[in-house]
Amino acid sequence: MPDVDEPAASGSGRAVLALAVLGLLGFLAVVGFILTGTRMPAHATVGGVDVSGLRPHEARARVEAALGSRAQVPITVLSGGRTFVIEPAKAGLSVDVDASLRGAGGFHSLNPIRMMHLVVGQVEAPLVVSAEDEKLAATVETIASALDRPPVEPLVTFDGTEPVVRKPEAGALVDRDAAASAIRSAYLVKDEIDVPVKPAQPAVGQKGLDRAIQQIVKPAVSGPVTVHAGDQEIELPVTAYTPALSVRVVGIALRPHLDAAQLAGPLTDATTGIAKEAVDARITIEDGKPVIHPAKPGVGLRPEEMAVKLIPAITETGAARSVTVESKIVPPEFTTEDAKALNIREKVSEFVTYFPYAKYRNHNQTRAANLINGTILKPGDTFSLNDTVGERNKENGFVKGIVIGEGAVFVEQYGGAVSQVATTLYNAAFFAGLEDVEHHPHTFYIGRYPLGREATVWFGKLDLRFKNTLENAILIRSWVVKGSDTRRGEMHVEMWGVKEWDISSSISERYNVREEGKRYNDTDECIEQDPMEGFDIDVTRTFRRIGSSEVVKTDATHVSYAPADEVLCEAPPAPPAPVVPQPINPLGYRR
Repeated sequence: MPDVDEPAASGSGRAVLALAVLGLLGFLAVVGFILTGTRMPAHATVGGVDVSGLRPHEARARVEAALGSRAQVPITVLSGGRTFVIEPAKAGLSVDVDASLRGAGGFHSLNPIRMMHLVVGQVEAPLVVSAEDEKLAATVETIASALDRPPVEPLVTFDGTEPVVRKPEAGALVDRDAAASAIRSAYLVKDEIDVPVKPAQPAVGQKGLDRAIQQIVKPAVSGPVTVHAGDQEIELPVTAYTPALSVRVVGIALRPHLDAAQLAGPLTDATTGIAKEAVDARITIEDGKPVIHPAKPGVGLRPEEMAVKLIPAITETGAARSVTVESKIVPPEFTTEDAKALNIREKVSEFVTYFPYAKYRNHNQTRAANLINGTILKPGDTFSLNDTVGERNKENGFVKGIVIGEGAVFVEQYGGAVSQVATTLYNAAFFAGLEDVEHHPHTFYIGRYPLGREATVWFGKLDLRFKNTLENAILIRSWVVKGSDTRRGEMHVEMWGVKEWDISSSISERYNVREEGKRYNDTDECIEQDPMEGFDIDVTRTFRRIGSSEVVKTDATHVSYAPADEVLCEAPPAPPAPVVPQPINPLGYRR
């Protein structure tokens, strides 16, 4: 009779064997899992550092020791002759050693391949770079603000009835994202990188400008505009509105614009008999006190209404070049009550800078100071030097002078010395406690300006802007004491209102010092220039309430000055003549 129990016994043995195998595999997996977290692979490097077979904490210590000062080696950023030095820590760059070790296998794992690396195989892991996005972005923005060349938009203004045309120009802007990526990639790998830039086109190009000249500019100066006011009719000459007319970019097209404030005077002069200009209230400083000069109403045409109605009329022809308005009482735009409500009571801040005598400095600074003087900033208003002063050109009353041009060398352009006005104005706003919206230090440091607290401007590209964040209005008073052959000139700015803050300033030591170079220029345009080393500094502004020593808040500004090369107005020296080796005679000495 067959033994029916034998197959059952055989199946039971296989089950036991399978369980034993599974148990062994499980045991090996547990052992492997534990071992992978207690030592590095048998052959492993992290960022080129040999960590083979080390315990994780030993591997970490070896990698950190190998990094040492290497982790803080500055990165030099180059662009168009400009040099910027980036300190990794300030840019938020560091090495994540733990993540780097994990990349080499320094972690517990059930992966069989990872377990095999404990005894065989080669693992090469790079260093993992960690970046604090906000710090890196701030570093890139500092560089970009110095290198950006915004596109120049076309603009048409008028000298009498003659159009003055500014052509569009392409610019170049630092690619912020690409620059941050390049700096991050260069860390620990490269000491120098180039700044990635991308072209920036103006919103309106040459074709748009040509079209605007045909469709707006030429019709605008083609003849007078007929003005109907009640039973009166007058011919408004082109010269009555061209001082207020400009053709500027709005969105993606050029559009005509009439400035009502600039239109008021010529409009009144051209409409004598039906118009009497209203007089706005004024606030002046006399004998150290603010004085309000009352407003007076006028009679006639409202500049704002005329500006709106003239715009379509000046581009028409024939009978369509006419407007109909009503002659009426014209109240002042700025009343006596408005002036009183500003609460201008006391001097909030003042600043003065000094300059060596030059005729153009006296002229240009006085012109800019006069345009700024009397400006009122209500709470929340933002001041713009470029908007207030306008373009520095012959038509706006400026002359040529010395400015810092491309390549950080001196050149002659209209508006030289206006940066002295900007610097003085910036410091007065700084110590009044106003908010810095936009300012740009000079390319290199100029010794007569406060270190780290100075500003340069370039119409259409660089502006000085600050916001009145105080509870009351601010009146700006600015004037120039002209220099002469025997005395230096003075640029003065005062802020008047209600003093809210006691402001102090501190400046760090210079760091990231860069050496200057030397250039030769034997052209007629050359201007000699003394050398100046480049460096970085940080300026801190501290806010305290009046009469209190408690610090309420601070703000900080980082300034990076490029080195200024020495410029010699002469031809470069000839290179040394090559040394010609002399033949040797058989006795072993040179002939």
